[in-house]
Amino acid sequence: MSTTRIVITGGGAICGAGHTPDAILGALNEGRSAIGPITQWDAGDWPVRIAAEVPDYNAGKLTGDRKLLKHIRRGDVFGLYAADQAIEQAAFNAWRETLDDAGKERFADATGVIVGSGGGTFGNQYDYLPLIAAAKGDLKAFGQELAATVNPLWLLRSLPNNVLGHVGIRQGLKGPNACITHHSISGLLALAEATAALRAGECTRAVVVAHDAPIEPQTLLYYHQLGLLSAQALRPFDARHDGSAMGEGAAALTLETEAAAQERGAAVLGEVLGFGSAGEALGLLPVRDDGDGLVRAIQAALANAGLQPAQVGLVVAHGNGTPNSDRSEARALAQVFGADMPPVTAFKWAFGHLLAAAGLIDAVLAVAALRAGRVPGIAGLGAQDADAPALPASASPVQSRSDVVLVLSRGFGSTNAACLLRVARG
Repeated sequence: MSTTRIVITGGGAICGAGHTPDAILGALNEGRSAIGPITQWDAGDWPVRIAAEVPDYNAGKLTGDRKLLKHIRRGDVFGLYAADQAIEQAAFNAWRETLDDAGKERFADATGVIVGSGGGTFGNQYDYLPLIAAAKGDLKAFGQELAATVNPLWLLRSLPNNVLGHVGIRQGLKGPNACITHHSISGLLALAEATAALRAGECTRAVVVAHDAPIEPQTLLYYHQLGLLSAQALRPFDARHDGSAMGEGAAALTLETEAAAQERGAAVLGEVLGFGSAGEALGLLPVRDDGDGLVRAIQAALANAGLQPAQVGLVVAHGNGTPNSDRSEARALAQVFGADMPPVTAFKWAFGHLLAAAGLIDAVLAVAALRAGRVPGIAGLGAQDADAPALPASASPVQSRSDVVLVLSRGFGSTNAACLLRVARG
């Protein structure tokens, strides 16, 4: 285990519950859910009519560059916006302006960008649908009209690494970079990758971003057909839980080695302690009833951080509202912590499941909540599912028993990720 301490100096987030971490946290504390009727298309006859859409969406305002909108899509807008927030809070650019030219160049070369991406959505293909319908199966007619019908920038707009590339271009960052597309654990894996790069000395600073925009007709239809979505609400660990709900948005964190942060007198929000990831090799959808993969991911994170379970003060659970995931997650937590389980909360009830951005937005909000001294509970939580171990969870705010928080994320392919953070009190 590396002895290099990796600290958090900035954060950003946007989702259906708000455009900033503070606004989102405010909604959580007030028990307000952003999950409601879909407005992006007429979903009146759709089997799923609810999701958590970002309010007051204005792509030009969010990116500050209307010309850029020709090259990116909705999910990319969220990622760039969250990255800008984190970089501004960390005051990267303000400090860089104090350097001479050589110092600015060293800063650019030593700052990495690591992104967790949804890897594209069905909406990327919708540009082709009118022509497919008009061609009526005639591939020759389709090919002849393709260039005149489909935007020639289609490929550039559909790249899964758009946020990675444009953050680097806009901010002049030239250090290590990577784009991770691994369903719902993409965000936490991006955070792990950036931390590993910093510990290995590959860079001294990094911007970590995760983004997704899965609220679209086909995605909701297919998730519904798989039995994964609720028609009413997302209720983590509740006896009434019957499925998840889609959300959209992004989150970002800026990381630095402790020495780099001290060099410029940066305010430290927290510290990254350790990570773990494990799969169950069952298939795309199944998870083990006993939560074995999640148990091993948590144990690996504890070992990586050099911590014991009793030192964990709070768990931010995946809590996606699907009965099999909730139950196996509760069993995993019971196996790791036993009777000494720390308080458990979850956030998806307020803004839906952001898929690739799910784990990272939970990490951003965990840091913000602990710094503010008020950790939101699971609003509306009633009787817990009797088929799973009871969790120390509540509809009311919970109190962390230490400054260490465990953030969990799960994805298709029976994959699991766990992250341990230490939060600097505000």
